[in-house]
Amino acid sequence: MITRSVTIEEIDELYLQWNDHINASALYRRALREEMAVRDVDSDELRDLLERAQEQGYTLDEIAAETNRVADLEALVADEQRQSPTADSATE
Repeated sequence: MITRSVTIEEIDELYLQWNDHINASALYRRALREEMAVRDVDSDELRDLLERAQEQGYTLDEIAAETNRVADLEALVADEQRQSPTADSATE
């Protein structure tokens, strides 16, 4: 997992201090999932594509550099599967 800095307002910090049982990371992830849903991105599909690309040897940084939307990631995974010698031998 990668840690990323997030800037919050003082009122957010105060509220989180009052309610230290609230998992701010979970709130952040939930907000991102809502944002994905607004843009019709299925988080399970995105997770699967990311895992497949990483299994093919790509790092997260390489994936981010070579793609900027789900369709790009789908194409990257599909292209790698077509070029993979193990994909060819599996069909023989």
